[in-house]
Amino acid sequence: MAGTWQLGGGGRAAYVYGMKPVALSALLALTPLAAACEDETLTGYAPGVYQLEEIDGERFEWGATLDLTEPGRISGQAPCNGYSADQAAPYPWFKPGPIVSTRRACLHLNGEAAFFKALGEVTLAEASGPVLILSNEAGREMVFRRAE
Repeated sequence: MAGTWQLGGGGRAAYVYGMKPVALSALLALTPLAAACEDETLTGYAPGVYQLEEIDGERFEWGATLDLTEPGRISGQAPCNGYSADQAAPYPWFKPGPIVSTRRACLHLNGEAAFFKALGEVTLAEASGPVLILSNEAGREMVFRRAE
């Protein structure tokens, strides 16, 4: 069934399809709503760069970051190396894909191994203000704070 464009009241264009006019302005009004829901991952709910404060209740002294500024991806700086991975699970789930990192040696390789091990085991995310907690059902927990 073919339709035609017609100029309606108030100068609004409408596409008349059969007997049902579809207002172009109504369709365009929905576009921002669709864009607002575009990123359902953690990066859509808690964008920013976070500093790791603790793993499993113990202060993490070697320094590590989690960058959530690119939709569907995580990246950051571990104690020795930069890293990145896909992370397409919808919030509140957290499931990074294979982590790619640089291969520099440093004095904090044990801290780096602990960081990557924990990051690969957490499955849930909870964002509240500047605090981000990644955890799993077994009790593993990583606490991050948004960097300023």
